[in-house]
Amino acid sequence: MRIPRDQLDNKIGRLSREKVNKVAHVVTDAMATAENLEFQQDHNTVRLEVKRLLEELLKAEADLDQKARQKIENQRRTILEGTPEWDILYRKYYSEEVKKLGI
Repeated sequence: MRIPRDQLDNKIGRLSREKVNKVAHVVTDAMATAENLEFQQDHNTVRLEVKRLLEELLKAEADLDQKARQKIENQRRTILEGTPEWDILYRKYYSEEVKKLGI
């Protein structure tokens, strides 16, 4: 499912900006309570960096998803999303894209 362009500003990958902010808060709070971890920057700076990293990862995942979907769309015949064949091809192409990144 593609996200309409007007909704892209409010979404990062498959999560809304609000959810990404919430996850960044939860991660930063958990890090702040860890015994063997001390922030060298203030709490908010760390939270913003966590948020930036999450956004970067989510955008990379969305790019991988789009590339896998594009490969399926480029097949000679139409393969309907949701069918077992589509699912198999999606996993195959997604894995190929991940391997290209060396992950």
